[in-house]
Amino acid sequence: MLNEIVHIGITVSDMERSISFYRDILGLEYKGELMMEGPETDILFRLSGCKVRVAYLNGSSELFAPPVELIQFLAPRSETGHSDLHKTSISELCFHCEDIDKLYQHLKEHHVECLSEPQSFDFTRYGFGKSRAIYFKDPDGIILEAIQDTDE
Repeated sequence: MLNEIVHIGITVSDMERSISFYRDILGLEYKGELMMEGPETDILFRLSGCKVRVAYLNGSSELFAPPVELIQFLAPRSETGHSDLHKTSISELCFHCEDIDKLYQHLKEHHVECLSEPQSFDFTRYGFGKSRAIYFKDPDGIILEAIQDTDE
C-alpha cells in the first residue's frame, strides 16, 4: 500500500526564520514554496478560511532524505505547543552526520539550543552497531536529532 516517505511536514510560526535555520544552519537546499487556500485546503485541514504557506527544503549533495516541508498557517494562526520527547507524538526528526562533534560546535556557534553534548551508544548486542547522537531544537523548539555511525 505505502511505498515511500514523500516529505516530512513541520508546522512553524515564522517561515523566514525557519527557512534560514534549515537552509543556512543545517545545510538543506531551499526548493521553493507555494500557498494553499480555498475549499480543498479548508477541508484538508478541517478549518474555515484556511491560508497556508508551504516551503520545501530538500537534501543537499550531502543529505539524502525526503524533503522537509515547512508549514506556516497564516489564517487561522497555528497554536504554539511545547515539543517533548516524553509525550506521545512524533518525537524528533533525525539526520545522519559524518562528524557529530563538528556539528555540535557549529550548532553552538549559531546559538542553537542543544539538549546535551553528543553521547555515545553501543547497540551491537541488538544488531544496530555503535553511534553518537545529539538532540537539538529548531527555532520553534521542535526537537531534531543528529546521529553519527561509529562502527569503525
